Amino acid sequence: MITLTPPWLEYDLGAPHQVLSWSVNRPGYQTARRILWREIRNADLPPGLDVGDWLAGELAVRGATDAICLLTSRRIDRHVLRDAREGEVTAQALATVGLSNAERVGHRMDRAGRDWNRDLGAVFGTINIAVKLNHPLSQTGLLEALSIATQARTAAIMDAGHRLPTGPATGTGTDCIALAAPAGVDDYAGLHTDTGIALGRAVYDAVLQGARDWIGTIGRVTDERTQP
Repeated sequence: MITLTPPWLEYDLGAPHQVLSWSVNRPGYQTARRILWREIRNADLPPGLDVGDWLAGELAVRGATDAICLLTSRRIDRHVLRDAREGEVTAQALATVGLSNAERVGHRMDRAGRDWNRDLGAVFGTINIAVKLNHPLSQTGLLEALSIATQARTAAIMDAGHRLPTGPATGTGTDCIALAAPAGVDDYAGLHTDTGIALGRAVYDAVLQGARDWIGTIGRVTDERTQP
């Protein structure tokens, strides 16, 4: 179940799941029932702020210290939800997609001197994805599944066609993915498996739609500022 109460977006997994992510507050292998988004603006994170402490306080006020939390300044009401099924495996991907700090892997954009508050402010974005699987996986399987989700994210961004001076964008500098599945013994979630196919399709479809939405609206403005 998805609940939108700005500045929060809550994805209730329905039951405790093992979750693997590199989130700010609970990275690595964790057990959680919900994944949250916290929408932020530059003013929320002034220079010198300890983001971890700030987020811990925000989650405590909400009574959500048990959750995995993703930070984004993409508007959370522009989230995209996509489902996919392969065999007996179902996957659901929830994504928010912004490309204002997009990068091409192996390169770095020169953004020296950029006044983010003046130029981009509320449209600064990143890519945050939560994926829920119904198929039980071991920690090894969850790790491989996370790699497939990352691959799907990258393929979707490349197919969306957002170009930078360094080449086609492949992601942003602040992406995060949280992958949830019941605990099990299956070590395999690659591209030849039903698990890999279902989760890859769900993530790809969600990120591609989110990227197209961003490019079709905000991207028209930011392209003028990021292209040579």
